[in-house]
Amino acid sequence: MSDQEKFLQAVKEGYSFKGESMKIGCAMLDGTVISGADVFIPFKTLNRHGLIAGATGTGKTKTLQVLSEGLSDAGIPVVVMDIKGDFSGIAEAGILNDKITERCRLLNIDFKPAAYPVELLTLSDQKGTRLRATVSEFGPVLLSKILGLNDTQESLVAMIFKYCDDSRLPLLDLKDLVKVLQYISNEGKEELEKNYGKIATTSTGTILRKVIELQQQGADLFFGEKSFEVDDLMRRDDTGKGMVSIIRVTDLQDRPKLFSTFMLQMLAELYATCPEEGDLDKPKLVMFIDEAHLIFQEASKVLLQQIETIVKLIRSKGIGIYFCTQNPMDVPASVLSQLGLKVQHALRAFTAADRKTIKQTAENYPETEFYKTEDLITQLGIGEALVTILNEKGIPTPLVHCMLCPPKSRMDILTGEEIDQVVSRSKIREKYNQVIDNESAYEILTGKLEDAARKSGETIQEQQRTQLPKTTTRAPKKDKSIFDNTVIRQVGRTAASVITRSLLGVLGLGGRGRKSIF
Repeated sequence: MSDQEKFLQAVKEGYSFKGESMKIGCAMLDGTVISGADVFIPFKTLNRHGLIAGATGTGKTKTLQVLSEGLSDAGIPVVVMDIKGDFSGIAEAGILNDKITERCRLLNIDFKPAAYPVELLTLSDQKGTRLRATVSEFGPVLLSKILGLNDTQESLVAMIFKYCDDSRLPLLDLKDLVKVLQYISNEGKEELEKNYGKIATTSTGTILRKVIELQQQGADLFFGEKSFEVDDLMRRDDTGKGMVSIIRVTDLQDRPKLFSTFMLQMLAELYATCPEEGDLDKPKLVMFIDEAHLIFQEASKVLLQQIETIVKLIRSKGIGIYFCTQNPMDVPASVLSQLGLKVQHALRAFTAADRKTIKQTAENYPETEFYKTEDLITQLGIGEALVTILNEKGIPTPLVHCMLCPPKSRMDILTGEEIDQVVSRSKIREKYNQVIDNESAYEILTGKLEDAARKSGETIQEQQRTQLPKTTTRAPKKDKSIFDNTVIRQVGRTAASVITRSLLGVLGLGGRGRKSIF
């Protein structure tokens, strides 16, 4: 038996599955596409997560597009974190050209242009349906991990959440949290310590600074109402195709902490909301996280542990998570070990560090007698990749050099007018893009302080009237200055404190207004 015959047999045995699957390409040997060596991915194992890696311009986004199309065709909803803004073309049908024609001939497939149902979502003021979550929904544990707090500070955050629950002070946005922190550090400190124990001013100051740091990255846009419901990510269109929800986060490239905050909250919400499903024939939802290094590059140790835990557990909910990044070493080893599907596009060997990365990457793939993996990684063409997946028994399939199928949708972005059309067709935009300004902790505490200041002012005026000097025949004594009165001095300090907090609000340190486009 020749090497080519042995290779063809190995591919057929390794990539033939009992359940439903989708073809992603055809295996290659010595740079030639082998007829009949089709590479399939079984839907049953897509909740085992995956990695799509490779240098810029090697075809990662198109691979992501092909996978999303196959999932949507199978009725599986998809969520894509589009940080480069180059994925929206999936909403329009592709156009046949010479390169696509030649590739389809080699892969023995027909090119059928198709557009897919798309929902554009956004965390900011870009066009699309707004995504939001309240501070209360984050909870004290997740919020503390995002802020990178120590055990003492974390227990104080838990105490603050308990105090707000007992006092009916809703924590909807960061402005509410900042107001509560300012209040318990001053006027409300005695009340809190009386019922919940001593608190250290240094701890509240540290938490406040970390919250303000999060605000500076634009987190005010994300925290608030109306909270997004994860069920709206798991929809199908009228023809039964899975909805492709594109989360437009192009403006978060320089704000990695906000990006990781949003991702962790969404994963935590999906895990908490979805019931246990076990191994389904098809996943309920597949999420692709583009430029995944942004999640990990500024993540604290506890945050990484939280991500690792969710990735391990969420697959039992029928949800698959796929990380897309340039360098596979961007993903921590503890997370990388959980990824079943690996699609490795070409890497460049310009420096000694690059060569070391390539060697480490090659060692992460199954051994093969047909390729010298370390060399092949640098020789892959555009739209080609090394592929291995987990079969239905959880065993890695043989490593194959695969020529990937071309997308059936447009391999380019939408125009401004086309984006407007997609947004106008949304069935959930009106639900979330409405202004909601419910009374919360900020308004309640502000009103409480204003009432206290007004009552103090009335008391001082009454005391002034009762203490006016009586008229006598003696020479009048020199009246005491109003500033000699201790009560007046206290009112002055209170007023100064209120003015200072107001100035902090103007400067952005006290939180922005809660009104959003909801």
